[in-house]
Amino acid sequence: MVDQTARKDWMSLLAKAPAGVLAELWQGMEDAPEFTHLRAPEIGAAMVRGRMGGTGAPFNLGEMTVTRCSLQLGCGTVGHGYVQGRDKAHAERAALVDALMQTEAAAQTDMTLLQPLRAKMASARTARAAKAAATKVDFFTMARGED
Repeated sequence: MVDQTARKDWMSLLAKAPAGVLAELWQGMEDAPEFTHLRAPEIGAAMVRGRMGGTGAPFNLGEMTVTRCSLQLGCGTVGHGYVQGRDKAHAERAALVDALMQTEAAAQTDMTLLQPLRAKMASARTARAAKAAATKVDFFTMARGED
């Protein structure tokens, strides 16, 4: 049985991963296992909902494009992939990684694909934060003697 919290984490990571980075890391994986599509990659839309202040009444913010894919490995393990945008190959890779992470290949998949992906995304996040921090302006008011 797969830990659902861990699965939630790797599915989130795969959904947020830049497609190019995931494709690059996928090249380091051994041959892809045989699989059949349960649901071929397809493009659709999902309604995005929001709340004011995180606690207010929900409202429809708008729609976003989503691509999804479901597949089954030869051993019977099912994997799902949902990604933002219109990249069918990205959704298929995400579904394949999800399926692999539920098999004996999980440790190898985590080491060769998910850990480097986490590191690259953390590095990009740090670089983006550093760039934003460089533009930070601290405002202060000097006391005037007229009070």
